[in-house]
Amino acid sequence: MLTKTVETNTVTITQQAKIQTEKKYLFHPIVDFLCLGGGSLLLFLLLAIFIPLEAATPAASVITLGLANLINHPHFAHSYQIFYQNYRQKINSVNPSKSLRMRYIIAGLIVPMALVSFFSISILTNDAKMLSYGANIMLFFVGWHYVKQGYGMLIVDSVLKRKFFINSEKKILLLNAYSSWIFFWLLTNWTISEQNIWGLKSVTFFIPIWMLYTSGLIATVTTGLTFSMLSKKRFVDKSLLPFNGLVAYFTSLYIWMALRLDPFFLFFVPVFHSLQYLVVVWRYQYNKTSYAPIIPTEETIQDLSSTPLWKFVRFVAVGIGLGYLGFWAVPQLFDSTVPYNQTVFGGTMFMFVFWIFINIHHYFIDNVIWRRENPDTKQYLFGSP
Repeated sequence: MLTKTVETNTVTITQQAKIQTEKKYLFHPIVDFLCLGGGSLLLFLLLAIFIPLEAATPAASVITLGLANLINHPHFAHSYQIFYQNYRQKINSVNPSKSLRMRYIIAGLIVPMALVSFFSISILTNDAKMLSYGANIMLFFVGWHYVKQGYGMLIVDSVLKRKFFINSEKKILLLNAYSSWIFFWLLTNWTISEQNIWGLKSVTFFIPIWMLYTSGLIATVTTGLTFSMLSKKRFVDKSLLPFNGLVAYFTSLYIWMALRLDPFFLFFVPVFHSLQYLVVVWRYQYNKTSYAPIIPTEETIQDLSSTPLWKFVRFVAVGIGLGYLGFWAVPQLFDSTVPYNQTVFGGTMFMFVFWIFINIHHYFIDNVIWRRENPDTKQYLFGSP
């Protein structure tokens, strides 16, 4: 009986891997469209039509506060769960890629130490202005991460649908993503002199008008190149394009970045960015739990917690818990128990520090997890061992 169960289990795992490899979407065409960016377009349109402007910002803040704990904060936690799992193996000589090992060391050890040093010096010297620059640094990396993720979603969708971009086309898409974000970051600094985040004023940088115009011109040129390349690919080369991936790409680059300047829509942008991220992470993690061979015993046969579904549920539950701890419980505990100069930094300094730290660090660890040469990504996201 047990031998037969082992054989059945092996066949099931093989079938699951084959089925997922043949899939041309992460979960479902409609689910992919809504989660990768299409859902945000529909919601933004409905909000603009039906919610009065005078009630917009309070309503958005209430709604997104709840969504943040279920979507936004767990998406950060999931990246830590994936990145630091078996971390010692990833940075030792067992890892065949020396460059990937170095990326794991830099993102996992050096960047956190640099951030802790920056925050520690700012606090110990009572330099609120230095600390506030962390928010602008966060803004730069967050936006960079947003557009890079949009590009990544396009590439993922193209691979799943076997509608590949050649290297020169990828370079155009990536160049456009970066130049568009630099323009929006400069525009934000030029438009907003300062903003308040958890009681600390985030000081923006002075941007000369010529620099803003130059970056806008470059972004316009790269946008034109991108549309020209896509048009040639579709109408001249007669190649079908990955629709959901393009929705993710253009929504991330233009819609979300532009709406970040509006206080109302600013609340929703991180939620949809996180939802875009979660649909990929959850597919990755569910594949990982499904592909992992389970050696059946009399105990595991009767233990539902050993099934792939329950392992995936635990992963999601841990992410929600870690998100709450990292963004609320631990910084609130520190603010109430650790002494610091509240006259200079206000009463929520650790809340500020934790939010900035996680957002900046998230950029660096994601830049390692989702690299093309990462073997885990190849195996568990695309079903390629």
